[in-house]
Amino acid sequence: MPRTAKSAKKKVQALRKTVPRKRTKKPEVKYVAWSSIPLEDLNPQLQRQFVVGDQIMVARVLLKKGCVVPEHSHINEQFTYILEGALKFWIDGKEIVVRAGEVLTIPANVPHKAEAVEDTVDLDVFNPPRADWMEKTDAYLRGKK
Repeated sequence: MPRTAKSAKKKVQALRKTVPRKRTKKPEVKYVAWSSIPLEDLNPQLQRQFVVGDQIMVARVLLKKGCVVPEHSHINEQFTYILEGALKFWIDGKEIVVRAGEVLTIPANVPHKAEAVEDTVDLDVFNPPRADWMEKTDAYLRGKK
């Protein structure tokens, strides 16, 4: 190695020692039963539970027939999988009814609204996790402005 390359390499190694290394927490394995998570009452027609991972969140959402989720959008990509019942969505100028066994994908920042056309249990998956849900600042679901 030429002398200048050796000295450059030594300088880089010396600089690396002065920069603190970012310690990353090892992702943890979670095993959770829905029955172990208390239901959060958001309004008389809407309850939920959720589990948060490092980069993803899964939520079990229970909606009584007639429950309306007002129009909103978020930075999170969303998958909605209907386990029981049916939800009608208004999204991108269309009405889409999603029934048990069906999945709807909603890209980030796309405004959408939903109404339970039957008593419904749905599984929502978000990436990244919903900060507003974790911080309980999701007033649009709680009937508050």
